[in-house]
Amino acid sequence: NPPLDAIREELVTALESPIGEVRNLIDETPEHCRQIKLPYPILTNEELERIRHINVGDMRATTLSALFKVADGPESLRNAIEQLCEESAAATRQGYTIIIISDRGIDAQHAPIPSLIAMSAVHHHLIREGLRMKVGLITESGEPREVMHFALLIGYGAGAVNPYLAYETLAHITEQGILSDGINAHTAEKNFIKAMHKALLKVASKMGISTVQGYRGAQIFEAIGLNQDTIDKYFTWTPSRIGGIGIDVIQEEAL
Repeated sequence: NPPLDAIREELVTALESPIGEVRNLIDETPEHCRQIKLPYPILTNEELERIRHINVGDMRATTLSALFKVADGPESLRNAIEQLCEESAAATRQGYTIIIISDRGIDAQHAPIPSLIAMSAVHHHLIREGLRMKVGLITESGEPREVMHFALLIGYGAGAVNPYLAYETLAHITEQGILSDGINAHTAEKNFIKAMHKALLKVASKMGISTVQGYRGAQIFEAIGLNQDTIDKYFTWTPSRIGGIGIDVIQEEAL
């Protein structure tokens, strides 16, 4: 598609991101409405907690840990990703319609699975298991802070993202008085989210995509610096002309 102007053509753009089970697209039943309609894909901490505790009818949410043990050796990250994928499939079969992939709980014994690998690996595992349409995925991570971080997470399947460490950083620098006078933590967070949403639309519009819903899971990226085994396993269908590191080096960097 030709690029569009996300500012002048704002009328045809949308940040709405429905999340939950996607039912038969050629049918129409009351159950089709059983999704959460998010007005935008970047969630505050409060909004995420509302979703985390939802339990209405057949709409239920669960949180899965995206951490791996530091002391478990060179296969620790690979094994943790496999476990996360298996847990996501099991949760979906148990009837959960929203899965939050969270890297909270980092300490001296636990390191975070890189958020993009965690999201993409789960996304593709659920596709292979025939379960992807039954569940919505949310990333809760301290890692994303720039627009391309959010674009990549959404492009590889995330329905929403909660960048909790970015919010804590904003609160910290407002306490130090680094920002302009009159800017408190709440205002800084609000401005950050607004800027990221506008930037997300601009990134998508370069590919002629006018909605976040159309961008989600589209994988319109090329991998640079990853070997083919890693791409095939965790970023399936992503093209690459330049090889590079594997999961072992990614583990070293995460540690």
